[in-house]
Amino acid sequence: MYSIFKPLLFALSPEAAHRVTFQLLDLAAAFPPTRWLLRAMFCLPEKRLEKQVLGLNFPNAVGLAAGFDKDGKHLLGLSCLGFGFIEVGTVTPLAQEGNPRPRLFRLPQDKALINRMGFNNEGLDALVEHLSHWRKKYPGAGPIIGGNIGKNKATPNEEAASDYLICFEKLFPWVDYFVVNVSSPNTPGLRELQEKEPLTRLLNLLQEKNRAQTQPKPILLKIAPDLTDSQLDDIAEIVRATGLAGVIATNTTISRVNLNTAESQIAEIGMGGLSGLPLCERATIVIRHLREKLGKEAVIIGVGGIDSPQSAQEKLDAGADLVQVYTGLIYEGPGLVRKILEKL
Repeated sequence: MYSIFKPLLFALSPEAAHRVTFQLLDLAAAFPPTRWLLRAMFCLPEKRLEKQVLGLNFPNAVGLAAGFDKDGKHLLGLSCLGFGFIEVGTVTPLAQEGNPRPRLFRLPQDKALINRMGFNNEGLDALVEHLSHWRKKYPGAGPIIGGNIGKNKATPNEEAASDYLICFEKLFPWVDYFVVNVSSPNTPGLRELQEKEPLTRLLNLLQEKNRAQTQPKPILLKIAPDLTDSQLDDIAEIVRATGLAGVIATNTTISRVNLNTAESQIAEIGMGGLSGLPLCERATIVIRHLREKLGKEAVIIGVGGIDSPQSAQEKLDAGADLVQVYTGLIYEGPGLVRKILEKL
């Protein structure tokens, strides 16, 4: 069915296609008969697919990566597509428009995207409102929800911790786990927070706040695929030292190596993070490296270039406990999740 809609969606700009897709999904999910049909088509509620990870019972190991539903506005529709978990955000304390448009570009020859969205979102209060509505209307239902948190563009790095702490405190009642995003290439200076000293300080502050709760929640760190082996070793050391639950590997890459798209087109697009198939191999290498350094205790969620059951299995074989999809959905359609689950 997606093969029919895909040319129509690809005739639109990427952001317009994203908006139209959610409008159609929300409409279908709003009515019980079509909601049932969506679940019958895309969900695979098998007991043997459940996984105990992070102290949580995941319906299955395939999740939706952050960025697809930044504001948590489409959880009903997304819950009909078979995901075991959905990560909302990246959210910042204050609403922000993000970078000027156009800021999202398809590379069909590479089954990839380049984005420089810049943490566009409606802000923390809006996300809390949407999540609280979801939790109250559908208590105990649906997939696990993760909250991906960041800082506002206007917040200097030396004050970044306050933004992350604000997000953590307000989101705490409404999400099952947290992800600290210091690896997006689209907020100036953000990746500097991946350096050992500022990252350790930030994570210790979050963990201090977390341990003060009656029931602390898992906190993971989302990292860039562009880190060197020595930087990855530092990440592993920081995860152990701060008692972090684990790592999400990886975010988008600033690399443009070995693309099929013409160099002139890439140059015209300009800056941004690359996601999709070209990222697949590097993300798997990072997962394997981190698993060797972290041992079995820390959780790794693998993401990057997953567009088939085979590429999902590669991430799991490399050491990932769970996987997430994003760009693969755009090129393969919502049936991708069920295809992966059937193979698993």
